[in-house]
Amino acid sequence: MKTLLVLRHAKSSWHDPALDDHDRPLNKRGQQDGPRMGELVREHRLTPDVIISSDAVRARLTAEAVAEAARYTSEILLDPHLYIASPAGILAVLRTVRETKAGTVMIVGHNPGLEELVAQLTGEQQDLPTAALAQIVLPIDRWRDLKLSTRGTLLGLWRPKELT
Repeated sequence: MKTLLVLRHAKSSWHDPALDDHDRPLNKRGQQDGPRMGELVREHRLTPDVIISSDAVRARLTAEAVAEAARYTSEILLDPHLYIASPAGILAVLRTVRETKAGTVMIVGHNPGLEELVAQLTGEQQDLPTAALAQIVLPIDRWRDLKLSTRGTLLGLWRPKELT
């Protein structure tokens, strides 16, 4: 069994319309939600063994804030293939995870791919607003065995606005 944590990037800023979409930073709410979600990860004992993030600025900043608050001590892996990726593209990245101690992997990326991935793996259509986190348990022994047809179980879903 493996655990996949699916995290959508926190709220980004549209303050500078000249910025390329890839380069947009987090806005004030996004800067607050990242650490809040990291604390939730730590409190629920979900700190991942590996974090892989889109290389978009908003995703990277979210991954860094969550990692710090969750007390994740390893390197955050940045993968340009996760920028606006489809479920198949996300799974291709996940299949590259080395098996050594990688029981729980967090992927940090973008919609609509993340919502589609959760639906594909669990059979449940869920809304993933910015900084939402889904916990999926997968019936696989190795990440390289993950396929679009793999059926996991959605164990948890947290949205920042629902946290008290």
